[in-house]
This record gives sequence, C-alpha cells and structure tokens, in this order.
Amino acid sequence: MFTGIIESVGRLVSKRGSGSGFELEIDTGLDLSADAVGDSVAVDGVCLTITAKKGGVFAANASAETVSRSTLKDLRPGAKVNIERALTLSARLGGHIVLGHVDTAGTILAKEPAGESLRFRVSFDTSFSRYVVEKGSIAMDGVSLTVNEVRPGAFGVNVIPHTARSTSLTLKSAGDRVNLEFDVLGKYVEHLLNKDRDAGLKNLLAQQGFLKGE
Repeated sequence: MFTGIIESVGRLVSKRGSGSGFELEIDTGLDLSADAVGDSVAVDGVCLTITAKKGGVFAANASAETVSRSTLKDLRPGAKVNIERALTLSARLGGHIVLGHVDTAGTILAKEPAGESLRFRVSFDTSFSRYVVEKGSIAMDGVSLTVNEVRPGAFGVNVIPHTARSTSLTLKSAGDRVNLEFDVLGKYVEHLLNKDRDAGLKNLLAQQGFLKGE
C-alpha cells in the first residue's frame, strides 16, 4: 500500500524481456539498505516487488497484466520515473490510499500554467468514468492528486510547484501517456451497493444524503 507521496525521481537503468513481461532495473536515488528482497516499490504508480538490489538500485519483474494496463512498456532506459516505497504503519498518510494496481493509462491532452501551478487535462477510458468525481482523489503516475474538473472522458488536476519539482510530472507534455489508479474506496462502495443483500446499506446512504435520486 502507498500514499501517492513521491519519495524520489528515479531512472530506468535497463529493461529486458522476461516471458510475456519485462525485467526492470531501476536506480531509485534512495538508500535501500533497510529494504529487502520481496518488499514493494511503486514505479510511476505501478507496484513492483524487489527481486534483487545493490545500493540504491533494484531489479523487479513486470507481468504481462501489469504491462498491458500501464505505461511500463513505453519506458526506455534513461527514463525518469516516480518512486515510492510501501507505506509503514508508523508513517503519515499524506495523500490517499494507493494500491499500486494501475487501472488504465490516460493521455495528457493539455498542460499549461495556472498561476504558480501546472494544470493538466487528461483523457481516459470512459468505462472508468464512475470513479472520477470532482474533489475526489486520483493517482497519476503514482502521484496523489485532487480532481478539479470532470468532463466526458477527461479530467483536470492542478500540480502545485512542490509536487512538480518532486516528481516526473513536470517532464510530461501533451500526448504523453500516464498511469491512472482510481480511488479504491469508491470501487469497494460500488461493489457493496451492487449486491442485493446490501440494499439496507444503499437505503442508509440515501437517507443520509450520500446518494441522490433514491
């Protein structure tokens, strides 16, 4: 589990085919002495498992499923990537709950200044539209962001100067693809509401004003 608060901008050292996926080697720029083989690290929002490490560099495998849903297949050696190690129970949850299970890749439609911040407009597969809500959370290349605008098949987010400096998002341009993970809490609520036995929960949420038109 992660929070979407990026620790460093790392670099893809190498990428080799491995079965139907890839074996990646990544220089995190971090001290990994306290991290072990088997630990999780999010790379551009994709949860990977450390299979080997040396200094601040680790190796990991990306499965065919991971490759099909994410931008990892687009990366070339030298590419800059957002790095976040797994959340510990003693750490602060500064962003939102991020699993590192990318849902789909979106495409940046526009990137423009908005005061001191950067404004991104991103298109995505409309089959996920129900998970994108104004003022809700979304992880973009592993970065926890707040949705400020929702349009059919697109959303807008603002990236403050600190986040721009601390992540690879500042390097992105219109036309680039980004990994998207939608809020897992919304997915679980949807799952519960779609079960007949949970009609009581649906009624309760409607009575409290969380559901409209019920």
